[in-house]
Amino acid sequence: MTVHDGLPLHVSAPVGPIERRYEMSTVRLQSASFTLAGEYFGRVNYSGSTDATLATLHGLVSAHTRSIAFENIDSLLGRPIVDLSPQTLVDKLVRRRRGGYCYEHNGLMGYVLEELGFGVDRISARVVWPAGADTPLPAQNHNALLVTVPDVEGRFLVDVGFGGPTPTAPLQCAVRTVQQTPHGAYQLLEHGAGYLLRAEVRGGWEPLYIFTTHPRLRIDLEVGSWYVSTYPTSLFVNGLMAAIVTDDERYNLRDCNLTVRRREGTERIRLGSAAEVLNLLDSRFGLATADFGDRPELKARLAAVLDA
Repeated sequence: MTVHDGLPLHVSAPVGPIERRYEMSTVRLQSASFTLAGEYFGRVNYSGSTDATLATLHGLVSAHTRSIAFENIDSLLGRPIVDLSPQTLVDKLVRRRRGGYCYEHNGLMGYVLEELGFGVDRISARVVWPAGADTPLPAQNHNALLVTVPDVEGRFLVDVGFGGPTPTAPLQCAVRTVQQTPHGAYQLLEHGAGYLLRAEVRGGWEPLYIFTTHPRLRIDLEVGSWYVSTYPTSLFVNGLMAAIVTDDERYNLRDCNLTVRRREGTERIRLGSAAEVLNLLDSRFGLATADFGDRPELKARLAAVLDA
């Protein structure tokens, strides 16, 4: 049994009564009629079992990554993302049919899983992709989940909000084991006092992020979300990003550059205008672009990003 950060990788961290399961009762305390999972299932077109099983976990991760796009429009337009409450995340990602980034995607997924009876620990990570794991460490500004399934040994890394190379299936928390997902292979390695997640890309292994098993409270994650959505040199402030998958494709948009990855190869397309980008966000990424706000302001901001 491997131990890092004071905790075995496959054992959930003990929590006190105030912290218990990331204040999971907040999902139900706001209103007796508020059931997050029901609305969420409609958003991600999920009609499978709601039992807290490994099959359900796989089904939800698959449905989520195919239905809710990764995107950073709010931070690009100077709107800080701070409130990670269940009501706020449901309103944006479910009712308004928007996407979001890691804190929003994994925040929403965490609330859904808790409501269904899974155990969930929120964790923070340091993104080292694409620079590499041996470069100076960046801030802990990525959020993912460690999930326990009743009557199943070990824990699973769930991350539906990493963008381009996001895992499209839960990953068993087992080091050095190559794990296949519908959209590629992943592997966890020991790294210092924590772990390194890496993905197989074009026949080689690319490091994605470093993490420990230390659970984080919502206030810690809200600080991280505020930071990445407002810091002047943050990628989320200075460029457009969007990502989504289909059964056999990955669509990644960076500014005006669209990359489509398929098993048989990669296609790259350069878009010529802000209008083309907006049309693509609507048609391919499934985003309710009317919710972005003032259209001329958005087109001007996108034009500035594309020109840069």
